[in-house]
Amino acid sequence: MKKILILVLILAGVYWLWGREKPEIKNAGKTGATIVAFGDSLTYGKGAPREQTYPAVLAELTGKNIVNLGLNGDTGAAAPRRLPQVLEHRPYMVLIEFGGNDFMRGAAFEQTLASVSQIIDEVQAAGAVAVVVDTGGYYAMEKYSKAYKKLAREKGAVFVPGILDGIFGKKDLMSDQIHPNAAGYKIVAERVYKEIKDYL
Repeated sequence: MKKILILVLILAGVYWLWGREKPEIKNAGKTGATIVAFGDSLTYGKGAPREQTYPAVLAELTGKNIVNLGLNGDTGAAAPRRLPQVLEHRPYMVLIEFGGNDFMRGAAFEQTLASVSQIIDEVQAAGAVAVVVDTGGYYAMEKYSKAYKKLAREKGAVFVPGILDGIFGKKDLMSDQIHPNAAGYKIVAERVYKEIKDYL
């Protein structure tokens, strides 16, 4: 009986370690001076001064130059058109944050997912680490969250879960019904930093 218990504990330990193993990230290990934050109004930082947006706070946390290419109102479905602007900075990491506007405007989910997939592919082909930043925050966005997590794992991209979880709907952390304020963006930056710090 004791031998069986020991065997079970060993197997459980192996399973626990295997389950916690980080996926292999494509282009990890490369270095560079520039990170590009590519997204919509959450990346742009609507609702906060420019120096208190999440990319600005993240720049302080990382000590890296972060180019903010957030665009108010942009969608994942339409974002590939801006990829040349992203890649001209020769980034070694690109933070990809889209989905909220696609959901609110009723864009085809499959098209959004295909476009985000294309962005990841082109970013990785350019030699950069792709980081999929999931909005989360709202129960109806779970469909995007699950799909983005799966996509990131399949493609060897870093995944940042639910940046708005616990922020969305809290008046002291929001500037309006959709966007965080400076305090909210600080939390977002810390969450992104937690997931990317091993690849900086």
